[in-house]
Amino acid sequence: MSTTTHTAPDLDARDQDPADDDVRRRTPDGGAAGPETTSGADDDVRDQIEAGVLFANGRLAGRRFASLAEAQAWAHPELGDQVVEFNPVCDCSV
Repeated sequence: MSTTTHTAPDLDARDQDPADDDVRRRTPDGGAAGPETTSGADDDVRDQIEAGVLFANGRLAGRRFASLAEAQAWAHPELGDQVVEFNPVCDCSV
């Protein structure tokens, strides 16, 4: 009788996204995850709206916000940041 043990591969430095480093420098908590949602059969993806912060360079901040108010509190308009609402699933109109 033989057994095989499988282990998860170690993350190599080249597997990590360099953009994550920018996020960690910008956010004190490293980019907190937003609230968890469950997907039901009657959920319409067009209703899944999230708040975010668009930097002056056109990039979206790499973190999730629980509310529009949280995004507004985190943004720095004096640096050109804009608070935006978007659909992370699709680019669809209602």
